[in-house]
Amino acid sequence: MNIRRLRLRSGASLYLLVAVLLGIGCTPAVAGSAAKVDAGDTAWVLASTALVFLMTPGLGLFYGGMVRRKNVLATITQSLFICGIAGVLWILYGYTLAFGPDLGGLIGSLDWIGLRGLDMKPAPDPFSSLYGSTIPQEAHVIFQGMFAIITPALITGAFAERMRFKAYLIFIILWATLVYDPVAHWVWGHGGWLGELGALDFAGGTVVHICSGAAALCCALVIGRRKGYDREHFSPHNLTLTLAGTGLLWFGWFGFNAGSALAANGLAANAFVVTNAGAAAGMVSWVLAEWVHRGKPTALGAASGAIAGLVAVTPASGFVAPIAAVVIGLIAGPACYLSVMAKTRFRYDDSLDVFGIHGVGGIWGALATGLFAASSVNPVVATDAQGLFITGSAVLLGRQLIAIVSVLFYSLIVTYLILTLVGVLTPLRACEDEEDAGMDISQHGEVGYAFHP
Repeated sequence: MNIRRLRLRSGASLYLLVAVLLGIGCTPAVAGSAAKVDAGDTAWVLASTALVFLMTPGLGLFYGGMVRRKNVLATITQSLFICGIAGVLWILYGYTLAFGPDLGGLIGSLDWIGLRGLDMKPAPDPFSSLYGSTIPQEAHVIFQGMFAIITPALITGAFAERMRFKAYLIFIILWATLVYDPVAHWVWGHGGWLGELGALDFAGGTVVHICSGAAALCCALVIGRRKGYDREHFSPHNLTLTLAGTGLLWFGWFGFNAGSALAANGLAANAFVVTNAGAAAGMVSWVLAEWVHRGKPTALGAASGAIAGLVAVTPASGFVAPIAAVVIGLIAGPACYLSVMAKTRFRYDDSLDVFGIHGVGGIWGALATGLFAASSVNPVVATDAQGLFITGSAVLLGRQLIAIVSVLFYSLIVTYLILTLVGVLTPLRACEDEEDAGMDISQHGEVGYAFHP
């Protein structure tokens, strides 16, 4: 418990000593009371921040194991380097664009550029009106910064093994600025138009997964298929790396979702439980679907199913009960599996199935929020706008549809414009000789595995 600062009057120092020894303290600040930083809430958010950060290197391993050996280093480097690029951009202007004072519901102002004026005081609205303003704003800055890092990193799986590093750098900078920051403000920023509409996204179904999934689809279509895509079999070179990455992602996802409660409370515990439930159900249902369809359960299928379940439960994690999370995961597995299989039919090369898992999983998760969200789980959900299966009202589901369509098409259109601009500045993809040599050598002059006689 926290011990509030006491004004030292006669005997106050003795009281303070006794209070410390006996563990007597004041109750934490709650929504509607005077804002005070709570040590427990702050510790949980900072720990969650570290968990979410680990997800991006974990994503590098997840993706790196699925590419060919000659491209493993370049693939992992793309995820790791985004920790640097997005980390700097977030401090310079990303946070203020996403969470700064609202400009017309579309973007934040530059009032907090370079984090100017921010300090260790409690975070401002809308956090106090939602979950209680009990963490320093700088804790919120760094926690949300991890989301700004992993979201563009997800896109790299769509153009793995063929995008030039220079083009990738320019693309990531522009995409984070023109797509991620505005969408984050729409949904999570104070005054953002989707948040004001009443659309719900607890931890990133629209902001992270639909946004990156749509961008990944656009990248796959614009950049084109890998050389030999129709003639060669592109098999993962090291599924051990992919499984290790899956474990790190699953582990970090607890901070991703439960940390989004912004407090160490019952809501965080619920988000923690439903996150695991969704992942487990997604893994089981994907493997079963694959087993029926292909005759064998695979390790890659188990990993993909777990990620699909995690993606789908993310927007709903702070609004639904555990049994609903199981249903969400059970549907996510086969839905994402079929989406991944469909890319062969439509002949586009989303190298590592970003749209099939994150795009489709995010869409289902956002819809599922409109089906299962309950005010008994989170009072932010209005009693007259709960999920369709809770009250029979389709109000929330309609708001979720608006959010899905808006973010999906905004990301598609702006990503296309960014790719067009980058293509004017520098070639987007490696030439055939560079693809043959591999992106490790052609882009970095290094190799992931050095074999010597």
